[in-house]
Amino acid sequence: MSTIRTVVCATLLFLCSQSSIAERIEVALDDSPALGVYLLLPATANAAPAPLLILMPGGSGEEALARDLQYWLGEEFQQRGWAVAIPVSPNQRSFRGANNALVPQLIDALQQDSRIATGKVLLAGISNGGMSALEIAASKPERFRGIVAVPALVPRGLAVDSLAGMPIYLRIGDQDEMSWMTRLDETAQSLREGGALVDAGLVFMSPHMFQMEWETLDPWLDALGR
Repeated sequence: MSTIRTVVCATLLFLCSQSSIAERIEVALDDSPALGVYLLLPATANAAPAPLLILMPGGSGEEALARDLQYWLGEEFQQRGWAVAIPVSPNQRSFRGANNALVPQLIDALQQDSRIATGKVLLAGISNGGMSALEIAASKPERFRGIVAVPALVPRGLAVDSLAGMPIYLRIGDQDEMSWMTRLDETAQSLREGGALVDAGLVFMSPHMFQMEWETLDPWLDALGR
């Protein structure tokens, strides 16, 4: 019995040592109140600075939504070598509209950390966060290397021409409860007409929120480079 208990304890310790825990930090911005952020850094010691991914939560972007996002998509990107930052809305409103301006300031602050690479950033978002990712990138396209919108629709009034040449990975669940799947083609076409380089598709047997289709996302990320 003691042998079994020892094996179980050793297994639990190993799993705990392999788990990813985000650091909850407050990031000072130039002309706005400090912004709450969940930050996950790759576990590799003495590695080169990690490329930065800003991961936008869905809904209102509130604390619980940002926190929960780290446990699946955040960790999956972290395991692939990305420094993942998930911002928390300061006013329980999404990062669309006026809150867009906070993200470039956040990038500037995070890239002062020697563990995080400078240069262009990957931007990702789920649902409302995917739409905010499109808005943020359109406002400052020179700051971003690509967008992962899983899922998203084109926000009304978006300056799609600003995304010319921007790689965009777009996926929507084919069982989406809000019927976003019926708008995949028009969303992809609108972005392409603006000159974006769109990889779009439906995720089989998946609702509005779904597990990533890594068999297509990993090659897209590899082609994007770091």
